[in-house]
Amino acid sequence: MTITSIKDWAEEDRPREKMLIKGREALSDAELVAILLGSGSRSESAVALAKRILEEAKNLDDLGRKPLDFLMSFKGIGEAKAITIAAALELGRRRQIAMPEKKVKIRSSQQAYDVLGPLLVDLPHEEFWIVCLNRANMVISKEKVSTGGVAGTVVDAKIVFALALRQSASSIIMYHNHPSGQIQPSHQDISLTKKLAAAGDLLDIKVQDHIIVGQEGYYSFIDEDML
Repeated sequence: MTITSIKDWAEEDRPREKMLIKGREALSDAELVAILLGSGSRSESAVALAKRILEEAKNLDDLGRKPLDFLMSFKGIGEAKAITIAAALELGRRRQIAMPEKKVKIRSSQQAYDVLGPLLVDLPHEEFWIVCLNRANMVISKEKVSTGGVAGTVVDAKIVFALALRQSASSIIMYHNHPSGQIQPSHQDISLTKKLAAAGDLLDIKVQDHIIVGQEGYYSFIDEDML
């Protein structure tokens, strides 16, 4: 069986050339991944390999959570190609975080989740963040407090409120993710929330909510009358 090289395809069918001619929006997810791969193997084109990867990963969101070993299990993908794909997906996630803040007013836990939850849900480790709000409950900034491992992360109240004071925040919403996917708070989560809420009261910086992010959705301390 002879595999046709991308170089032998019609120009409009080649991913790189297709992007130049029609724009990046015209490319499928598989074609974009194929560009990152650069080449496939002797028995499979880059596009076919990319399609197979996406089929096994289900979608780009799931692919972003896969370890490098998953990518390197495919014939034709070594460490360098796996790192290239993982780096591209991580850049996409960071781009979302770095986007200029929109004038978002928080009126519900769902709106609070939408500000930061989607950026934390696929992380393989725990991170703790705060969103700073002004007196009108408008988002001022998103601040990362700490990064940990699979089981947890250390949160220092001094760092939390130093970040909030730097932004002249009137209130904050706290966030952290559970890599396990479960959203129920642990005893440590409950204790930490109470501790930070009390510290916020002393500084006149109200803790509006604490959102736990997981594959099941999110847990809101305010919705559950835990705050």
